Amino acid sequence: MRILLINHYAGSLAHGMEYRPYYLAREWVRQGHDVQIVAATQSHVRTVQPRASGGAMREEVDGIDYLWLSTPSYQGNGVGRVLNIASFCCRLALNARRIASEFRPDVVVASSTYPMDIWPASLLARAAHAKLVHEIHDLWPLSPIELGGMSPHHPFIRLCQAAENFACRHADVVVSMLPRVQEHLSAHGLDLRKLHIVPNGVLTEEWERPGEPLDPELAGHIADARGRGCFVVAYAGAHGIANALDSLLDAAKCLANSPFAFVLVGDGPERARLLRRVEDESLANVRMFGPIAKKQIPSLLARVDAGYIGLQREPIFRFGIAPNKLMDYMMAGCPVLSAIEAGNDPVSEAGCGVTVQAESPLAIAEGLRYLASLSPDERAAMGTRGRTFVREHHTWPVLADRFVAAVSS
Repeated sequence: MRILLINHYAGSLAHGMEYRPYYLAREWVRQGHDVQIVAATQSHVRTVQPRASGGAMREEVDGIDYLWLSTPSYQGNGVGRVLNIASFCCRLALNARRIASEFRPDVVVASSTYPMDIWPASLLARAAHAKLVHEIHDLWPLSPIELGGMSPHHPFIRLCQAAENFACRHADVVVSMLPRVQEHLSAHGLDLRKLHIVPNGVLTEEWERPGEPLDPELAGHIADARGRGCFVVAYAGAHGIANALDSLLDAAKCLANSPFAFVLVGDGPERARLLRRVEDESLANVRMFGPIAKKQIPSLLARVDAGYIGLQREPIFRFGIAPNKLMDYMMAGCPVLSAIEAGNDPVSEAGCGVTVQAESPLAIAEGLRYLASLSPDERAAMGTRGRTFVREHHTWPVLADRFVAAVSS
């Protein structure tokens, strides 16, 4: 099969995020498919931006044919990003016939975060007589409305809505990373027989070998806490408003007189404020460390007793979640305390931890007390169930197979 994957923000191990297009494409290449990824030269999530001369550039990365379309640079979520999106979609539309004739795809996947790439993807699919697939990462325009506070009447939101409606009505197949989107998509014209769920994945090779050594200060702090008989709870990830870390600090305050130690690792816009909270409120059972290399995460999680994941209560989560951080905890065999209210509950589904009320310090504290009351063997069994669940449902070879089966149906 010849698969053309359009993703504005696609990256690779050499370029940085976004990784899902790369990992899926790499598996498809290993399975014998021909794959081309079409992406923009400028992305706010990519570490290394490719340089395309003459408007476009082709590059081979791990057997994957990348076609980079030149777009203007931008910062933030303002007008610059909108112009960047418009530039990519226009270039893709103008080059649709040429791309179709040169690559001759059997399947065209429109997979950018926003849905407007469905229009040039449709042109390309028609020119190639190929199947048209719409892949959903986030529900746009609902995400910018509910999370970003944008008006449903904003011109950009109206454009997104028109694109989502077109995708629901005209795509041959719709693939969603979110598991509870059926009612929403059906209301916008999708025949649910076309819908397939292919969630986020994890790279298991990263967990088959020992992690890189931790910074001595971090490793020493965890060793000291365990030596004092503390139950060590880790959070490893972004420090943003959505991550509900204030609730975790409030839970730590509730457990101030109990043998618990909290280790927060990472960076983000809320880190400085959270660090001030720890200092101002004398939260002696909390230590915050800066971000560590991804290859050190297995070493970190192997040393702690439980991992915390939380999100603010948001209506958008009714459609389900698929957080990468949770997959890391599960692959590490780390029992999980989840403080998330969503349309799905992967922790309960896998039996790998405890789910409690979101943004409730008392519920988080009680959940951690429960985990601490279990025997080491019981917690180890939780960790084993989590790792098994990920290997069966969330590895990239499994997901690549599911995607191919979906587009072949």
